[in-house]
Order: sequence, then C-alpha cells, then structure tokens
Amino acid sequence: MSTLETFVGTRAARRASQRRQVQHLITADERSLVEVEVLLAALPLCTAGRVFIEVPSAEDIGTVVAPPRMTVTWLPRARRGGGRRAMGEALTRAAAAWADEMLCDGSDAVAGTEVTLLGGYLSTADIIEHLTESCGVDPIAIHAPERYGLPVR
Repeated sequence: MSTLETFVGTRAARRASQRRQVQHLITADERSLVEVEVLLAALPLCTAGRVFIEVPSAEDIGTVVAPPRMTVTWLPRARRGGGRRAMGEALTRAAAAWADEMLCDGSDAVAGTEVTLLGGYLSTADIIEHLTESCGVDPIAIHAPERYGLPVR
C-alpha cells in the first residue's frame, strides 16, 4: 500500500469516526402495526437502531420491512413467565434494557438517539420516564402519540 493510499484511508476513517450516527429506538404493539410499518417505510435505508413490537402471542408475529441496519424484535406476551403478562410490560422491559445497554455512558449516543413510542399509554409513559430520568435522553428526541398527552413532541 502506498503512502497516498494510507493517507487517504486514514482520512476517510477519521471522518467516518467523527460523524455522529443517529440511532433509533422504536416501540409498538399489535394496535400500532400500521403506524410502525409507515414509519419504517419512511426511514432512509442507512437508518440504524432497534424496533420492539409486543404482540399477544407467537401466532401474531408477522413480517415488518425495516432498513437493513435496524433489528426488529417481536415480544409475544404469552411467552413471558409461562402465562400472559400485562400489556406493555415486555415492551417496557425491552426498551429499558436496550437503553441501559446502548445509552449507558452518557456520551454522544444519548444525544444521537431518536425515539418513537407507538405502544400503549402505560408502556409509553414508563419508557419516557426511564429514558429521561435514568438515561438522560432529552424529551425533544422522544416522539409519542399526541393523544397520550405526555411531555414529548
């Protein structure tokens, strides 16, 4: 490898490391599947992040098309603890665990996170509380349905 190739490669790597990658956290349940599909279809192909969708049972798991750098995780309530759990419980736990892992150091990861919460009211409220109080996410980066009347945009 020539000196010029090394220099160009190093510059490109440095620029890439300086770009802040926005990551997305998206939550939904069986009542908001159409909304999450529309949202995912509107995202650029380079979008990275995680989608959690809570459904009543494994039979309710479907196919959702997401950008290649996004992971979709289905959370069937019937599988939790050998029986049915409260609606939104699995969604809240999954989103909080993801946030604790991905936003743990308080660095640019928190500032570069966009959150869209389409699940039920209780899980949405609990996730907002965890993200803002425990993880330091700015409420302006959190999107939730207006009908919930929660302090986000």
